[in-house]
Amino acid sequence: MAEQNEILLKIDKIYNPPEKVLKKALISKEKFDELYEKSIKDTENFWEKLAEKELHWFEKWDKVFEWNYPTYKWFINGKLNITYNCLDRHVENGKRNKIAYIWTDEDGNEKKYTYGELLELVNKIANGLKSLGIKKGDRVVIYMPLVIEQLATMLACARIGAIHSVVYAGFSASALKMRIEDAKAKIVITSTWTKRRGKKIDLKSVVDEAVKELDFVEKIVVLQREGDNLTLEENEIDFYKLIKNQSPNCTPEIMDAEDPLFILYTSGSTGKPKGVLHTTGGYNLYTHITTKYVFDIHEDDIFWCTADPGWITGHSYMVYGPLSVGVTSIIAEGAPDYPDPGRWWSIIEKYRVNIFYTAPTAIRLFMKYGEQWPAKYDLSSLRILGSVGEPINPEAWIWYYENIGRKNCSIVDTWWQTETGGHMITTVPAYPQKPGKAGKPFFGIEADVVDKNGNPVKPNEVGYLVIKKPWPSALRTCWGEPERFNKYWSEISQYYFAGDMATKDEDGYIMILGRADDVINVSGHRIGTAEVESALVAHEAVAEAAVIGIPHEIKGESIKAFVILKQGIEITDELKGDIKQCVRKELGSLAVPDEIEFVEKLPKTRSGKIMRRVLKAKELGMPLGDISTLED
Repeated sequence: MAEQNEILLKIDKIYNPPEKVLKKALISKEKFDELYEKSIKDTENFWEKLAEKELHWFEKWDKVFEWNYPTYKWFINGKLNITYNCLDRHVENGKRNKIAYIWTDEDGNEKKYTYGELLELVNKIANGLKSLGIKKGDRVVIYMPLVIEQLATMLACARIGAIHSVVYAGFSASALKMRIEDAKAKIVITSTWTKRRGKKIDLKSVVDEAVKELDFVEKIVVLQREGDNLTLEENEIDFYKLIKNQSPNCTPEIMDAEDPLFILYTSGSTGKPKGVLHTTGGYNLYTHITTKYVFDIHEDDIFWCTADPGWITGHSYMVYGPLSVGVTSIIAEGAPDYPDPGRWWSIIEKYRVNIFYTAPTAIRLFMKYGEQWPAKYDLSSLRILGSVGEPINPEAWIWYYENIGRKNCSIVDTWWQTETGGHMITTVPAYPQKPGKAGKPFFGIEADVVDKNGNPVKPNEVGYLVIKKPWPSALRTCWGEPERFNKYWSEISQYYFAGDMATKDEDGYIMILGRADDVINVSGHRIGTAEVESALVAHEAVAEAAVIGIPHEIKGESIKAFVILKQGIEITDELKGDIKQCVRKELGSLAVPDEIEFVEKLPKTRSGKIMRRVLKAKELGMPLGDISTLED
């Protein structure tokens, strides 16, 4: 497909890592390639050595790996506690006074917690939960804003072996109720409010609505924020009253490597959200290793992942991974562009952030505001920039590289999923990068691009992304629905089917093109939505775009584009023609949208993914399916 190859050539420019990255890098390109080979040829020995070196175990495992298709286990009969690895061992190794988290909000308030203070807070919450009758295996739902207490509550659950289910504090009461009901949670922990764009958003009333008629919910724990003094009902308890007289010591529960750690719900295109279940040992090891090497973490680094713990990125790269490696992290409550579009860049300047991890949707938001905003701030502390959540189009990649990284940072574009637990495809910082391509598989990951029958496709041909065998942090099941778990491993051959379309080039770099149902078939040619959207955004007037395929009696499908223009641009027929011409130039005539609709906003999940299926369902007058993860 000539048009496809054109865009692939365009983004095949290689960006070599800057000298400051190469000087500090924990792992060189050559060393990464050597270790990757070992990790594939002798996988069990590879992970065993890392598990012994990097984590603390109360008891060693009997066997590294067991696969009884489709189920698998890692570090069988190994005993550990993830919070011991995240907190106790650092405190015992002289890092009691090292800062674990710096919290800040839209008003510039800040709180700092050391590893020692965080351990004591976690222990007090853990003892408080025990006093309410919570024990190993019980489920606790957490519906809280991005505050230290939220992260500490997650850790407190893990401390005593309770299974946490974090629900993003922005979900509706019905979405929250579904998650509480599915997990049969005994306790819901919430807060009075969060603040976004200067306005208080009530969280407590959402919980009140959600738990109506749920008799199995025994207690609601409420974090009352500054100035709040609610009169609580009989089954409600104040967060700080609960922990006030608790001991700051709590012996960690000895957990089996395969004991459940958390449930996190993720939407499919149909049906109710799936409760993805992650276990303790393999998840601890994999998030630790990916955090350490993908972000090239050093002792004095300041790390900032902008996600919320309501999503897997927050679990793996705000809580468990960074704490396990012992780094200092920033957490910022509120909107990225409030009180003005310089907010994030001012935080980077103030705290001298070295590693910054965010989503393409945020990068495109800042592109719309213009490069004058980041230009006002000193971003020279940055060394590594990360991208997560969806494929990053080359234009956004280059803008990020030039305006945030100032052409002096490595960009690690990470492809992974709620189900995978950690990074699967990326380029480590000392590796050459190609804009728009996620990169190569991480240690132990055998990824390929195949056809429906599992046969590898030719280089640069579109196919389905698969992983050939389990990895330590892979999901273990879908809570209460093993048949939905089995589907991951039965769709194509006996591989893990990611549900994404991709290409792999001659150098082995993988480019994610979007969901399998986000690939449009025009006159027998498969066109990735990401490619067309990238071509649309290449036009100087376009801020953001989404495309869908619409049934067409001759072509099979035609392309419809939904376009958000940059501020102050006037809509004209001439502009529409210009945009189409831009796509024709970038991708060829096959990819030109038959229709362009200018819109104010696009339907997105709260983690920033565009929900193209919602656009398609609305366009075709079909049911919208599960929209509980929609931002608005």
